[in-house]
Amino acid sequence: MQGNSRRLIGVDLGGSSAKAAVVLENKVARRVSTPINAQGSEGEVLESICHLIERLGTEDVAGIGVGVPSVVDIQAGIIYDTVNIPAWKEVPLKRNLEERFHIPAQIDNDSNCFALGEKRFGKAHPYRNAACVTLGTGMGTGLIIEDRLYSGANCGAGEFGMMPFRDQVVEYYASGQFFKNLYATTGEAVAKRAQAGDEDAFRIFQEFGANLGTALTFILYAVDPEIIVLGGAVSRSFPYFQAAMRRAMSAFVYKKTLERIKIEVSDNPDIAILGAAGLCRERP
Repeated sequence: MQGNSRRLIGVDLGGSSAKAAVVLENKVARRVSTPINAQGSEGEVLESICHLIERLGTEDVAGIGVGVPSVVDIQAGIIYDTVNIPAWKEVPLKRNLEERFHIPAQIDNDSNCFALGEKRFGKAHPYRNAACVTLGTGMGTGLIIEDRLYSGANCGAGEFGMMPFRDQVVEYYASGQFFKNLYATTGEAVAKRAQAGDEDAFRIFQEFGANLGTALTFILYAVDPEIIVLGGAVSRSFPYFQAAMRRAMSAFVYKKTLERIKIEVSDNPDIAILGAAGLCRERP
């Protein structure tokens, strides 16, 4: 699907809400959102997404792209085991949307949509190789390799958050889960305390930054990107954990890589939606 003047719809599905927007000429023209009943039935959650799309209007829409927090059969558009939505075990979302709206649909993992958005419209645009890391409820990573989104054979490429780390997995210590698991709070609450000068909050962010820095070295060893782009709610506290993150990364063996690697924070809140819509241009 070529050309930037065609109207597309991008959808970003989360465990508690869904956001969608009309994308025209690579810009969000109109956005809507709705709560999602994560404990609802398969059909109930699907209906929430369809209603969101209907609110935007589908006249002259050339494609619908959806990012979901799960493993996806990209060719068939089937979603498996959606994170935080128990009823979505095996959902043929592409078929459901195309039968409902008679518009081509593309489905991918939400971290991949974030990466595609950053590559086409954001901080990763000038680079051929990028790792785009979302730091929210968990840690997700989308990979751009040689200028193309790389999803792997089963849409599982970049799942560094699931790698074993200490007594758990990486995202237990290097995402929003860290604040909940170790301190029974949220990253946002700790950030507010840090803004007020709370020394204990600074110490918590130092600990988080050290964990994240170690996690990022895993990415450097595995895919050797030119840039790492951080997104998600926790990334907004970057100034509080940046120094500790960099110190932890100094243990990385290849020092020239450390000199060259760029680490940026995403500054576009619509980037995942733009990436979801961009799926319609990436694939026939």
